[in-house]
Amino acid sequence: MNDWQRKSPLDWETYVNKLVKVVAVEKHEYEGWVLTVDPVSATIVLATFPENEKGSVSFIMGHAVQEVEILQEGDDDVKQRLARILAPEDSPAYSAEELEKRRSALKTWLETNHIPVGEQGRTLSVAGVLTIEPPYGPEQCSSANEIILARVQGLLQGYLEQHQ
Repeated sequence: MNDWQRKSPLDWETYVNKLVKVVAVEKHEYEGWVLTVDPVSATIVLATFPENEKGSVSFIMGHAVQEVEILQEGDDDVKQRLARILAPEDSPAYSAEELEKRRSALKTWLETNHIPVGEQGRTLSVAGVLTIEPPYGPEQCSSANEIILARVQGLLQGYLEQHQ
């Protein structure tokens, strides 16, 4: 285990949103903004933003890291760019009122179609075997039963297409 792998998650967190140079095995060098560090493998996730090009993300496995040098602190602009890397591109932002309206309308539609639905906070629970998180689309469905998951996602997709 190398020095980098011996660090704690709190140590690694100090590198997030900073421009670093990473020296890895066989003297390979990488430079980029630290997006995150995996707490299990100590893998560093670096983002780069070459001018007039799309950004890219690279991973340096924790066991290969020999040295990490901080080159520059990230400003608010850099932090926002890094946050956008992980955000879905076409994910609309919903207000609390819009989410409440979506949840309520979906719950009513499920009940009208005789699908047992309950609420656990902001989460809808379908028949106790599937959950739907905000913003209540097919991608937010979760279930261990793949057949039920696929069917409810299909129903939800049809519902959304009719009610848009």
